[in-house]
Amino acid sequence: MDFKRTDGKDKDFIENCRLLDIDLDRRVGKKIKRDKYKKFNQIDEIQQAIVVYEGNKAVGGGAIRRYNDEDIELKRVFVHAEYQGQGIGSKLVSLLIEWAMELGYKRMILETGELLAESCAVYKKLGFQVISNYGPYVDMEESLCMAKELN
Repeated sequence: MDFKRTDGKDKDFIENCRLLDIDLDRRVGKKIKRDKYKKFNQIDEIQQAIVVYEGNKAVGGGAIRRYNDEDIELKRVFVHAEYQGQGIGSKLVSLLIEWAMELGYKRMILETGELLAESCAVYKKLGFQVISNYGPYVDMEESLCMAKELN
């Protein structure tokens, strides 16, 4: 697997985000009205993204986006279904953590949901802990926010 640093304008990253939205609609769309999340998942301002390749085929991706001077937010992490369960997601998030540390951030935050058990397990394995919902997610009961100190 190759992990390529890029940004939110990368065509393979954009396609990965489209596939993520399809997957989320399939997995949680019947229980959660996902439209309210769209404004928080815009990718045009993402400066740091990673796309995962097997050969020439993009098989996953994710990004980080500045939240404030101290915190960076993990965004749009997704590995294609046929590649899940191979440690690619963990490696991807680890590389995004390293990149955030290079940029000087002190903490990584993220929003997910309890319905996404596999994602929650990856984040917990990498040292993320549940925190109070932050920013736009404060009043969204179905959201689960997590953070990891970067040192």
